[in-house]
Amino acid sequence: MTEPGSRYPFGGEIIITERLWRFYIRDVAKLVARVMRAAGCTADVVLTDDLTVQRLNRRDRRRNKPTNVLTYEQPPEILLAFGVVRFEAMAAQKPLAAHLAHLLVHGALHLQGFDHQHAGQARRMEGQETKLLARLGVPNPWKNR
Repeated sequence: MTEPGSRYPFGGEIIITERLWRFYIRDVAKLVARVMRAAGCTADVVLTDDLTVQRLNRRDRRRNKPTNVLTYEQPPEILLAFGVVRFEAMAAQKPLAAHLAHLLVHGALHLQGFDHQHAGQARRMEGQETKLLARLGVPNPWKNR
């Protein structure tokens, strides 16, 4: 089921194609809008399923598996795969909403030029993620790993 996108105060659209996002996270669209506003990101956000992300990951990155988050610069877009995100949250014993917030911040930072290919870059990106998440009341995802 595809739900038409809705414009929110952060400037982008939220498109929910996987209904389980709404089932597992109360007011998921409000959470997305809040995180994107805090991250200063106007990209569209697509909350979708693993198969959709797997297809895009195979097509665009030559990796035939789903991943938690994909970002695209043109048009600016962040896609999240429900099953992968839920599995990671459960494995880390973290609330799904907190993990979603972290991955949204992560995707937003990628769109702002941050990367984590090298140790120095990763430290800077993790520091920025931690700072933004703290502003949102989300615990440091890098603590106790």
